[in-house]
Amino acid sequence: MRRSVAGILIVVAGLCYSSWVLEFAWADSLDPMRSFLSELDAANRPHREIYVVGDVTTGICALVAALLLLVPRRLFRGRTATTAVLALAVFGAATIADALLPIECIPGVDAGCPREPSGLLPQLHHIHALTSTVAVFAIFTVMIAAGVSALRITPEGAVWPALRRIGNAALVVIALATVWMLVADNLTGDYRLGLAQRIQVGGMSLWLVLWGWAVVRSRGEGRSVTGAEFDSRTRRPPHPDSVRPNSASSSSK
Repeated sequence: MRRSVAGILIVVAGLCYSSWVLEFAWADSLDPMRSFLSELDAANRPHREIYVVGDVTTGICALVAALLLLVPRRLFRGRTATTAVLALAVFGAATIADALLPIECIPGVDAGCPREPSGLLPQLHHIHALTSTVAVFAIFTVMIAAGVSALRITPEGAVWPALRRIGNAALVVIALATVWMLVADNLTGDYRLGLAQRIQVGGMSLWLVLWGWAVVRSRGEGRSVTGAEFDSRTRRPPHPDSVRPNSASSSSK
């Protein structure tokens, strides 16, 4: 039950994390190809409350999902899986802070708004940039750690194997969009940074939905194979026909 609820909450978190798609539902002066998502919920922007609710809901769902997966006992095994869930909690907390600490104005749009600093550590100039950076680092940690868990074969079976192909393919697209942003942000010219960020965040949302589905689907996976039954030479569970039933005298182990 806890596993299913946690998975559903992760799916909801992924869906709410893309509340920015609502910008296409009403007229807005911001250009989606060039504006950053943080500008949608800047102070005094129209409809900002909707985006704030979406991000806060994302954060709460992520925090509760992580708690359900960890307490009172972990519903999975492996250090990388544990790392993924702990990073999910960090992502949730940072996303809530990100929503509640918006930028005050938009450079080039709001009169008198100073140009945002660039360079290696612009996060030191605005708390919103810092919380956004923490959230991005956390969600990348989640995706990498969970993706590694999906690829590993353990005596209990793989954790979240549904992420092996689609989830890790989505991670590659997200990484490429992130590189696009990091490189282009330090160059002169128009490189459609808004589009790059929307691909990045949209990919993260899709990945969270896939992970939530994988968590729900993982119920009972890997429980039928014990360490003694794990073939150390092939790193695969033995064929069912090759496992002899335990006698009554050897049932306790």
